[in-house]
Amino acid sequence: MTVLLTNARLIDPETLTEAPGSLLIDGGVIAAMGEVTAPSGAQILDCHGRCLAPGIIDLGVKVGEPGERHKESFRSAGLAAAAGGVTTIITRPDTAPAIDSPETLEFVMRRAAGASPVNIRHMAALTKGREGREMTEIGFLLDAGAVAFTDCDHVVADTKVLSRCLTYARSLGALVIGHPQDAGLSKGAAVTSGKFASLRGLPGVSPMAERMGFDRDMALVEMTGARYHADQITCARTLPALERAKANGLDVTAGVSIHHVTLNEFDVGDYRTFFKLTPPLRAEEDRVAVAQALASGLIDILCSMHTPQDEESKRLPYEEAAAGAVALQTLLPAAMRLYHDGTMTLPELFRAMSLNPAKRLGLAGGRLAVGAPADLVLFDPDAPFVLDRFTMLASKSKNTPFDGAKMEGKVLATFVGGAQVYGQEG
Repeated sequence: MTVLLTNARLIDPETLTEAPGSLLIDGGVIAAMGEVTAPSGAQILDCHGRCLAPGIIDLGVKVGEPGERHKESFRSAGLAAAAGGVTTIITRPDTAPAIDSPETLEFVMRRAAGASPVNIRHMAALTKGREGREMTEIGFLLDAGAVAFTDCDHVVADTKVLSRCLTYARSLGALVIGHPQDAGLSKGAAVTSGKFASLRGLPGVSPMAERMGFDRDMALVEMTGARYHADQITCARTLPALERAKANGLDVTAGVSIHHVTLNEFDVGDYRTFFKLTPPLRAEEDRVAVAQALASGLIDILCSMHTPQDEESKRLPYEEAAAGAVALQTLLPAAMRLYHDGTMTLPELFRAMSLNPAKRLGLAGGRLAVGAPADLVLFDPDAPFVLDRFTMLASKSKNTPFDGAKMEGKVLATFVGGAQVYGQEG
C-alpha cells in the first residue's frame, strides 16, 4: 500500500529539526519526505499539523512470557506499545525461566512473532539463570537472534565471572547491558536513603551504591574493551564518571527510565507502592541533573523500563511490595513533561527514544529518512487528558504511578512497516 501523510510536523532526531511537510510510505519504507505529490492510487491521510516522528524503540521491556503470562503477554504488551507509539519492543530476559538458552529464546521469538502488532526483539541472560555464576552460550544466543545480554537487576557480584563474560562478549561484538548498583549496599533497600526515608521508616540505599557499581563496571570495560550499556543512570554523582568513561574512548552508553526523569522520592508519599521502583526514585536534585544529562546527550537513551506487576504483589506493605511500573503506554505522554517544561525539544526526545536505541542495537528504525522502515508515530503533544489505569491501559497489569495524573500528549496513530496498527480520532 502507498500512503501519503500530508500536513504533518516532521520530527527529525538525526538533524534535531522539526518542519512542516509530507511523508510518503511505499512498500513498508519511507519513500519521500518534504514537498511530496501524491502518486496515483495513493491513500492520503491529513495529519492536521500534528507531529509525525519515528516510532519509539523501547529498550528494556518486561513481558511475562514464559512464566508470568497473567501479568503481561506478548499480545497485551504489543497492544499497549501500539497505543503508546512504541513500534519496537526490546524485551528483557528476567522471565521464569530466564531466557538463557537458544531453545528458550527461539520459543519466545515464535510466541512474539504471532501475537504482537509491533516489532519485538529480545535480549538474553548474561549468566545462566541470571544467577551470576556461569556464563550463558553467548555465541549461540547471538546466532539465535539475541540483540544484547543482561542479567537485569540481578547484579553479577563475582568480578571474575563478569570479566569473563565481558571478554567473551568483546570477542563476538556482543552488547552487554549492566545494572549499575553495588549489590551489597542495595540489598533490601526500598527507597533512596535520606531524611524522607528516615521519616517513613523505610530501608534506604545511598546514591553512592549506583556510583560504586558503575565505577566497577567501567574498570572491567576498560580492561576487556567490551561494548557496554548502563540500563539506568539515576544519580547526579554517577554523571561525572559516565562523562569520563566516554571521554576516555570506552564503548559505553547509558539509559534512564521515564519515571526517574519525571518523578522524585517524595512521590512515594504515604507508602504508595506503585511508586516503588528499581532503582528507587531519587531526590529532585538527581532528577533534574539526570534530565539535563539526557537533554545534552550524555545519557543516550530514554526508555519505559516497563515492569508489569499484578495487584496482589503491589497491595502489600511498602517494603514487601514488588518493584516496578508499567509504562509502555505512558512513556510518550510522560516524556511530554520534559518538552512542556523546556528541558528538551521534541527532536531531542526522539533522539533518546528512537534514534539512539536503534543505533546502539544496530536496528534500521528510529529515523525519518528515505529508505528507513515506515515505523512511525503521529501524536498531538498538547492534547490533555487524565489517565485512568483501568479504562485506558491495554496492559494486563495496571501498576502505573500516573494513575489519575493530568497528562499532555496523545498518540493518534502508529504505523509499523507502513501498516497502521493503532489509530484514534482527535
